[in-house]
Amino acid sequence: MSEVVTVAAAKEENVIQYRKAANWQIILSQMNNASAMIFYTLAGLMSYLANEGYGIVMAAAGLILTVTRVFDGVIDPFIALIIERVNTRFGKLRLFMLIGWFVRSLAVFMLFVWGSSSNYGTFYFIFVYVIFIIGSSIYDIAGNMIPPVMTNDPKQRPLIQVWSTVYSYLVPTALSLTIALVLLPRFDNQYSVELLSAAALLFVPISLIFTILCCIGVSAVDKPENFIGVSADGSVQSVHVRDMFQLFKRNRPFQMYLVSSVSAKLAQQTTSQAIVSTLLFGILIGNIQLGTTLNIISIFPSILFAIVGAKYAGKFGNKTATVMWTWISIIISVLSVVLLLVIDTRMIPQNKILMVVFVGLLILSNGAKMCITIANGAMRSDVVDYELDQSGKFMPAVITSTYNFVDQFVTSLGATIAAGAVSLVGYTTVAPQPTDDLTSPIKYMTLILYYGIPIMGWIAGLIAMKYYKLSKEEVIDMQQRIHDKKQKILTENVSN
Repeated sequence: MSEVVTVAAAKEENVIQYRKAANWQIILSQMNNASAMIFYTLAGLMSYLANEGYGIVMAAAGLILTVTRVFDGVIDPFIALIIERVNTRFGKLRLFMLIGWFVRSLAVFMLFVWGSSSNYGTFYFIFVYVIFIIGSSIYDIAGNMIPPVMTNDPKQRPLIQVWSTVYSYLVPTALSLTIALVLLPRFDNQYSVELLSAAALLFVPISLIFTILCCIGVSAVDKPENFIGVSADGSVQSVHVRDMFQLFKRNRPFQMYLVSSVSAKLAQQTTSQAIVSTLLFGILIGNIQLGTTLNIISIFPSILFAIVGAKYAGKFGNKTATVMWTWISIIISVLSVVLLLVIDTRMIPQNKILMVVFVGLLILSNGAKMCITIANGAMRSDVVDYELDQSGKFMPAVITSTYNFVDQFVTSLGATIAAGAVSLVGYTTVAPQPTDDLTSPIKYMTLILYYGIPIMGWIAGLIAMKYYKLSKEEVIDMQQRIHDKKQKILTENVSN
């Protein structure tokens, strides 16, 4: 059961009663991310499934998956609006997560198990994959509503992001190892229809367990009273279609949060492209395996950074944390660029000192990025409460899905930016290969893609934060105003 704690507000005479969750509730509540990562892993196998199970050539499969991703972004706000307007006496989080889980699990079985060896063809694949996307949208939108509903304590919100990050890192890693070490050897190391079917039959039941545990974690807060909006006069407010568009017009913190998060995400998507990794580790450093090894090694330091970042954000506020860790990321990136410019980069795998310095900078960089992610995730909950304070409308689903719509549209450009950039250094008809010779243009373009573009994204984020007004003090004052309005409603209901 949720524990309510009394915390002094900015003014001594004001007292806020924060809705604070127990640690076990937070741990369980974020298991929706563990379940989502299972389906994310299965979605990553869709290209193989389309080709092996439905006879769709790889290029066409990639086009289908790209177009349907755009469809995903388009339908999100409208599904969110439906979720916002539905409120049962049992709440809504558990209801829509279970509906979403059922729909996309059914779609997975239809794609991976029942239809993959039946020669149903392209139309069947597209139709069922669209069903999968709809189920995923329902589940993910409901899951993304959990943080602002779970707690409004500024110190506790970053902790939610820590557990979300832990599951988002560990579950895909565990599933990838399961596929590589258990399933692939059993099926002659081929991504066959039989392997894909076995993966679905193994992973989907596990996702149900995570979803049930999440439902247990949110049961104490998944109540109708936690989803109502309040106006200045204390009346209850509902959400309408026009509110989605008003977000861009009147909610300045949302606008600045959008600029900050999406610009950083675009940079991240660009640097995470396989061709960029090939440029850095394969051509610049001369050891493509080093990149894979470092990605695995950096997982646990990044989680430790996430804990540190959450504590800092809880103490000083999400805005201050975002600004500080962004500056740290910029400084680390500049130092990394200087290092790679002044040394023979091919000596890194052979020279222990250079290796330690390079790996140290990379781990610090990944850790600082993780802290930015933690602060940004908690910041979204503050934006939701700002909208509640200003308009009287509590709409976490609409805000999250509107952000996702813009995010998916912009970050889908990451592959285009990377491909366009490498074409400027000669890769117009072929992709970079680890065995390619290192030239000065390739070296400079690698540094621009891996370090320069993120720096530009972070600078855009710093500019946005100058106009983002939800400091720690303002968040406390905002929670006080929301508390007063809700108390007014409760008082009037009792008197009536």
